[in-house]
Amino acid sequence: MTVPAARFRIALMLGLLSVTLFAGCASTNNPRDPLEPLNRAVYQFNDALDKAVMKPVATVYRDVLPDFARTGVTNFFNNLYDVLTALNNLLQGKIADAASDVGRIAANTTIGLAGLIDVATEIGLEKHKEDFGQTLGRWGIGDGPYLQIPFFGPSSFRDAVGSFTDFKVDPIRWIWRDHMATRNSLWGLYFVNLRASLLDSTKILDEAALDPYEFQRDAYLQRRRNLVYDGNPPPQKEDEELPELKTKPRAELDAQQDLAAEAAPAEDQPQAPANEPAAESPAPLPAASVAPAVLPAI
Repeated sequence: MTVPAARFRIALMLGLLSVTLFAGCASTNNPRDPLEPLNRAVYQFNDALDKAVMKPVATVYRDVLPDFARTGVTNFFNNLYDVLTALNNLLQGKIADAASDVGRIAANTTIGLAGLIDVATEIGLEKHKEDFGQTLGRWGIGDGPYLQIPFFGPSSFRDAVGSFTDFKVDPIRWIWRDHMATRNSLWGLYFVNLRASLLDSTKILDEAALDPYEFQRDAYLQRRRNLVYDGNPPPQKEDEELPELKTKPRAELDAQQDLAAEAAPAEDQPQAPANEPAAESPAPLPAASVAPAVLPAI
């Protein structure tokens, strides 16, 4: 068993064991998050680990590598994981989308130099993103209780099973199955590159969210529902409606901006002419534009 596989199974087993042990006592009034106290503890652990390791590494990575290099890395991994997207589209009965995914793989692997250049999008082959959790959802399986998984972040019972299945058929795992160092290095690069792409989103999350845990949970559940139904989910029952994403009140955000302005050097603050009215404070970003600070599992 490889090291990443062992770590994944241990993390999954610990999460499920924790659910079994604490299901009776770690309950709340939120039907979608009955294990909230336990999930919050795991969230705090993941957040501390991210701030201590992943965020600094991702920041250095983004600062050192130029944009075109990071775009090439992203394209390379997107091309590899188009294989999983094609398989899941096939399992969901989306034959046309699966055929398009195969065309993307062929075009980007050959003309696009092993996927470093995304020529498929340029020639009109749309990019899709499907995983086995979405496939289970399309088959009518509910997401189940929300679940924070150690090291991997937000998930649900259904998506945890889907992530484990996707991991078992991960193209990196199979293409480089006899080259452990290469395989593990590629996985490491994938997660660092992914984390670097989320740096700006997590900054907005920290500044705008009243409760980062609650915001991440609700945003994750809404996003997964939209993905399962390709952006057109059916109406939900009234008692199953997902709550609105909660951001800080405008007054609190304006107060933070005023404090930041006062802390800045005076010479850096341009003075408005006396006969001109002061500009209004910008409205806060809408909650839907803030991506959750997560590291999605493969």
